[in-house]
Amino acid sequence: MSAEIICVGTELLLGDILNSNARFLAGELASLGIPHYFQTVVGDNPQRIQQVLQVARDRGSQLLIFTGGLGPTPDDLTHETLAQFFGVSLVEKPEILEDIAAKYAARGRKMAPSNRKQALIPAGADILPNRAGTAPGIIWQPEPGLTLLTFPGVPGEMHRMWQETAVPYLKEHGWGREIIYSRVLKFWGISESELAEKVSRFFEQSHPTVAPYASNGEVKLRLSARARSPQEAQSAIAPVIEQIKAIAGSDCFGSDEDTLASVVGRLLLESGQTIAVAESCTGGGLGQLITAVAGSSSYFMGGVISYDNQVKIGLLGVDPAVLAREGAVSATVAEQMARGVRDRLGTDWGVSITGIAGPGGGSEAKPVGLVYIGLAGSDGSADSFKYQFGALRDRDLIRHFSACCALDRLRRKLLR
Repeated sequence: MSAEIICVGTELLLGDILNSNARFLAGELASLGIPHYFQTVVGDNPQRIQQVLQVARDRGSQLLIFTGGLGPTPDDLTHETLAQFFGVSLVEKPEILEDIAAKYAARGRKMAPSNRKQALIPAGADILPNRAGTAPGIIWQPEPGLTLLTFPGVPGEMHRMWQETAVPYLKEHGWGREIIYSRVLKFWGISESELAEKVSRFFEQSHPTVAPYASNGEVKLRLSARARSPQEAQSAIAPVIEQIKAIAGSDCFGSDEDTLASVVGRLLLESGQTIAVAESCTGGGLGQLITAVAGSSSYFMGGVISYDNQVKIGLLGVDPAVLAREGAVSATVAEQMARGVRDRLGTDWGVSITGIAGPGGGSEAKPVGLVYIGLAGSDGSADSFKYQFGALRDRDLIRHFSACCALDRLRRKLLR
């Protein structure tokens, strides 16, 4: 038995609203062990909604979940269109009218005549109550082997209706006897294609499944297993995780909710060490990633945003002669910035970033995207690492990659 998600709303097609409902429902279906292979977004057009419905029915989807199109305005057409498709009439439900009127009265307002439309549902359908808003959904089996659930597009209302009514209904009617349990391994410093070559043999297995994807420099492997309980699924996934970690080595920085910053923070706490940062082109982005982790005050002492060379000289002790000879974007300056912030803030580690984020400011010798990361340890040593992010062609991405690579360099040092 498979499900399909159909999100109705021209605003979704235009990009005016992020389709968070599909993501929520996909996760919920996975947690219930209900497979779903298709998601569709369609505008507020009855002909196209019927086309989508016909396609879904023809490919054998047995549970169709609709969001959107349940409001009181003329372009809210979901229930009307469903009724037309299956050849039934719309029936006005007095209990829905009473509920809507009571909700308006509780706010000191009178129900508008247009809200009466929301009390019309296809004949034979059951009401899926909406305790948070005025638009109820339906639970309907218009023909054998096909179940329809409809929800308003407002996420808060939809979430509550799903948990309070839809989930119990689905479980009672034989859906969700298994779960689909997933774990995610996260990698930095290796491309998706490189990782895929190393672990390609795992992509061929059917249980658990292993699939790669990437976003903003981070590569991920999702491992999923279908089982009767989380414990059974975990037992299937655990040995595969260990095999992949052994193959990937330090390129695998964590799993699930881990971030580079949270992993670095954990390593610093375990070793009882502290860190300070000196940033130029990232303008505080590295510090922001670090302090986004709860409890980071235990190991993060602070930072200096040394955008101007005089700040590099006055606060971080960068040698003016080096600046004049090599320029602010150079290996030596990165190392001196890292040493300077470490010494002045009295930390075990100093991390620095200096570069050209663009879109202007580059040259043939030092193009946009050139970044140096400095790393100074408590033993007095300092290293620098050169990166060229010009292919990204995006200022924000260059800054993001720079901050993440700085964290990754420190992570690998701490692991050693």
